[in-house]
Amino acid sequence: MRDGEESRRITLAEVAQQAGVSLSTVSKVLNGRQDVSSATRVKVERLLDAHAYRRTTRVAREAPLIELVFHELDSVWSMELIRGVENLAKAHRASVVLTESGTRHAPAPDWIEGVLQRRPIGVVLVFSSLPDAVKRQLGARSIPFVIVDPAGDPEPDVPSVGSANWTGGVAATRHLIDLGHRRIGIITGPEDMLCSLARLDGYRSALNMAGLTHDPSLVRYGDFHVEGGYAWAMELLRLPDRPTAVFAGSDLQALGVMEAARVCGLRVPEDLSVVGYDDVMIARWSSPPLTTIHQPLREMGEEAVQMLLRLRAGEPSVTRMELTTSLVVRKSTAPPPARVQAGGADTAE
Repeated sequence: MRDGEESRRITLAEVAQQAGVSLSTVSKVLNGRQDVSSATRVKVERLLDAHAYRRTTRVAREAPLIELVFHELDSVWSMELIRGVENLAKAHRASVVLTESGTRHAPAPDWIEGVLQRRPIGVVLVFSSLPDAVKRQLGARSIPFVIVDPAGDPEPDVPSVGSANWTGGVAATRHLIDLGHRRIGIITGPEDMLCSLARLDGYRSALNMAGLTHDPSLVRYGDFHVEGGYAWAMELLRLPDRPTAVFAGSDLQALGVMEAARVCGLRVPEDLSVVGYDDVMIARWSSPPLTTIHQPLREMGEEAVQMLLRLRAGEPSVTRMELTTSLVVRKSTAPPPARVQAGGADTAE
């Protein structure tokens, strides 16, 4: 391209000529139509991306929508994120559309067709990342996206908002150590999620800093749900030398741990201390009220929308943001039973 043409906006006819296709084919690609071969679609998308093509009529044609996409809608955890996204969307006179699609790693392949037809002003996704083809399609239509609480480690070019999971794991475990607990179990999240591994690493680091040996028999990988917390806690509580405290990787799992303690005839916190993670509404209304790690879910949703709006406006923006977590002490933790502190195993139930 000659210097005098560098700032000239490329036309769709020129894109069609360079791609060796008709103008109507380029239009179909731009509008998310599926009656185009994948090879042709990729060729056109790459040309649009290479020339930084942007619609001149985008603002007029866009719906004032922000799309929020989950792989599953959990009424407790997800609601806090939804509130955060809605807070900022409302402030900018936009509505929020909720979509459930795919797995925790990526939305389903057919999701992109729907989002291109809806043409939101931005997309917030609770996933690990997006396939390269999907990123190109969103970019060609000037639809920015941000990933919240990524399940994996996003690529450097993927905007994301998360929280300090390692710090949260350290704070939860250190709280239990400071109370006098030495056998501390952990039920983290799925083994293939970055947040689960970060919380587990924080747990191990706190033990190491306190000079305590990390016992692999006290580690379980859960699923962030009540049922998983209950099942894995039953295993831990039936060990010959059971833990006197359990750090659960979510408040829902912590509720499962407390139910397992009740079934085993243990009192919380007199016989077993329990720490959760997230600080959702039910944490303060459980019996006893749950000591937990506050994860700023609502703020994460708000920051994701702020990042979207900056990206849409072409303003400089960080691509990775990590919000702080903090310990909230309530009534589910206490020093271990005196006979345990004296050195004996607490096995007489």
